[in-house]
Amino acid sequence: MSKTFAKATHCDMPGMGICHCAEGDFVFGEPFINTADYSELDQKFSLVLMKMWTNFAKYGQPDIEWPHLFSNNTIEVKNLNPNPKPNVFVNPYASTCDGIPYAEPPIGKLRFAKPEPIKTPIKDIISATKPKDSCIQPLSPFANLTYSENCLFVNIWTQNVETNGPSKLKPVMFYIHGGGLSVGSVFTGSGSVLATNDVVIASTSYRLGQLGFLYGDREDAPGNVGFYDQLLALKWVRDNIHAFGGDRDQITIFGQSAGSWSVSAHILSPLSKGLFKRAIMESGSHLYNKDRDVISKSESIQLGKQMAKDFNCSESEDWLQCLRSIDAKEFNKYTKTITYPVLGTDFLPISGQKAFQEMKFNSDVDIIAGVATNEGSMFGAIFGLQPTGNTTLDDIKKAIKAADDVYHNLDIHKLEEYYLKNVDKTSPLALREAFSDLLGDLILKCPTYHFAKQFATSVQNKHQVYFYQPTGHRVATFVQQ
Repeated sequence: MSKTFAKATHCDMPGMGICHCAEGDFVFGEPFINTADYSELDQKFSLVLMKMWTNFAKYGQPDIEWPHLFSNNTIEVKNLNPNPKPNVFVNPYASTCDGIPYAEPPIGKLRFAKPEPIKTPIKDIISATKPKDSCIQPLSPFANLTYSENCLFVNIWTQNVETNGPSKLKPVMFYIHGGGLSVGSVFTGSGSVLATNDVVIASTSYRLGQLGFLYGDREDAPGNVGFYDQLLALKWVRDNIHAFGGDRDQITIFGQSAGSWSVSAHILSPLSKGLFKRAIMESGSHLYNKDRDVISKSESIQLGKQMAKDFNCSESEDWLQCLRSIDAKEFNKYTKTITYPVLGTDFLPISGQKAFQEMKFNSDVDIIAGVATNEGSMFGAIFGLQPTGNTTLDDIKKAIKAADDVYHNLDIHKLEEYYLKNVDKTSPLALREAFSDLLGDLILKCPTYHFAKQFATSVQNKHQVYFYQPTGHRVATFVQQ
């Protein structure tokens, strides 16, 4: 199946094809929410993509052909959209529950610690009619959001929860937002349209940056607590989703960018075993250098202690306890564009490569994984390369060296030879495009593809594995591995 990808995307280098995260709006039916920004062709493409994703959640295959039923009814997104729009969905009602707490606020002694299941609410009824605070992060492009440490919530979109009488439970799609594990919010998107495809949608917030991933080498600071947040939210959904019409035994976890990275982490983690049936990875996986972590345990502890020193915490005292007394917003100074988790922990005990070699991963799931054609253009600035200006060959070589400082043990000579071959080295644009290709392969394309390939090889024919790539003109046919 192939369809035109009509919407122009916000790439720094639009001539290079579909950029990172471009398909996300279509998966969530954004062309039916902000109709002024999209064409009828965009809406048709969105329908196709939503059908593929929800078919996968229901049946384990993205392109099952079923009779198409259409109506001219109205989608009504309760508590969210006061102006319903005419559309083509069979069951046009989706109710929204915003900001349901799933954990105690991670403050005080719980800062840097694993989340604790919600002991409150004191009230019998929780208001879930408007967004709550997002997790602490630097200034981001997300408008009209407020931030605090009290940020661990789930959102749910479901159909006909008021209907009297028994009804069949529906498959659940559990979404993890992206943002480099540094920024992002559960309150920036809506699952209202996707939920009209006879599924229940849930999404979760989780701690970001150093508040979510600082490693202290002790029980009250185990590292990767942002992943533990996601884990607890997933358990909460399994325990409670029946009240919203969802089937706890039919959960598909999915995410984009760092959300996809998170999905891969749950596939690898022994702590997530049995909590989901299927997974969709949209551009990203935890599968980098097999011989060297991006950040080691010792480096992570060193970073934490350096922060403590910067905050005038005494090295002879409990530096973590001192960090727990610092205003949470102060940690934004140490938040980089991408935050990296630590291996060798209970959540991620070994690397992805070793997990596949030793068959120590959650092999009992079906997978869709995919990448865009232009994954790298938005990441150049991280390594000192601006999207415009008089870029030189020397600038590219410095940027490649900067990438090696992060990802380690890259063969810089071979990279230059491969990515700069047949490139006009006097053209700033051609040089930037070459470096974008390199970054896209390094950060997203190769990890995602090899994760899917190694998973497929390991499970053989026991589970379904699909890989996709939107190309910029047409969407590639799903390839079953």
